[in-house]
Amino acid sequence: SNPSGRLGVFFCFFYSLVGWCSVLKSHRMNSARFSPNLTMNMAIMPRSGYSLFAAILGVFSVAGILLNALVIIVTLRHKQLRQPLNYALVNLAVADLGCAALGGVPTVVTTAMGYFSLGRIGCVLEAFAVAFFGIAALCSVAVIALDRYVVVCRPLGTVTFQTKHAMAGVAASWVWSFIWNTPPLFGWGGYELEGVQTSCGPDWYSRDLGTRSFIICYFLFCFAIPFSTIVVSYTSLLHKLRQVVKLQMAEGGTTAKAEVQVSRMVVVMVLAFLLTWLPYASFALSVVIIPDLYINPVIAAVPMYLTKCSTVFNPIIYIFMNRQFRDCTMPYLCCGRNPWASERESSEAEETAVTMVSKINKISPSKDAP
Repeated sequence: SNPSGRLGVFFCFFYSLVGWCSVLKSHRMNSARFSPNLTMNMAIMPRSGYSLFAAILGVFSVAGILLNALVIIVTLRHKQLRQPLNYALVNLAVADLGCAALGGVPTVVTTAMGYFSLGRIGCVLEAFAVAFFGIAALCSVAVIALDRYVVVCRPLGTVTFQTKHAMAGVAASWVWSFIWNTPPLFGWGGYELEGVQTSCGPDWYSRDLGTRSFIICYFLFCFAIPFSTIVVSYTSLLHKLRQVVKLQMAEGGTTAKAEVQVSRMVVVMVLAFLLTWLPYASFALSVVIIPDLYINPVIAAVPMYLTKCSTVFNPIIYIFMNRQFRDCTMPYLCCGRNPWASERESSEAEETAVTMVSKINKISPSKDAP
């Protein structure tokens, strides 16, 4: 009965039809690229190279699935872990699990076969799944950084970090990823084979103006903004901790030790982010900016594999370096024993520093601050 509602449904149906028609048309035009004829792919890399790539990614994919699934299970079994500051950590594990299962495993199979065996439709679905879960994970990292900044530095004054804020951050990461990964399904941008032609991703090589504009926007909103959030948040956090150290020199170096621990955590976080995402983002942007640039397919495949390997790095860095998660998780990995059970001094030092920061800002101390 609502004309505007009917019009919206019509346009959704129309653009969906256009998007899938373009996919089917591309399928007819490029079906040879998805055939088991390995002549073209063997010219890119020898058969042994595909086997090596498949083996490496296979190890990381299986490890990523197991570690992230373990994080989710442990969180469900331990009530003390289900608190607002840990929501983004668990959300990161969910996103990494999806990326490893729906992106890593299919790529292992197709790479082992030496060609993309899932067809054109499979290419689009695989690329969308990897991009959707990958960007959601990337945004979760930014949300974690922002959460820590809000709790420790208190830029909002007396406003406390609550469940609704944590849920908003989690929801925002998925909505943001969905917004920027669905346009290729409807004609703005696209998904194509990449690297050694055994996996799919955004169409970096297209010279079409619309596709190039999408890639530039994609780089800006899905990489530059999350990275800037991480850098600004943790820089502010370290600055606050240094202020605490100067004010608490009489404590015998306890806060200084905590500062070193937090600094190490921050450096590892930023380096892991750069290692897994900067090569891929730089490659994509350089191809768009320099249309005639040629990059060897094998070299171009390395950044793609690095991003998929991040599903292992994230749970190790963001979960197992957190004392609460580590204490609850290690018994599952070490037959009921926790090798770090007696090593409490470093954690207590970290909590002391955060408590001092909290007192300065007139808030209650948080055990989840880095």
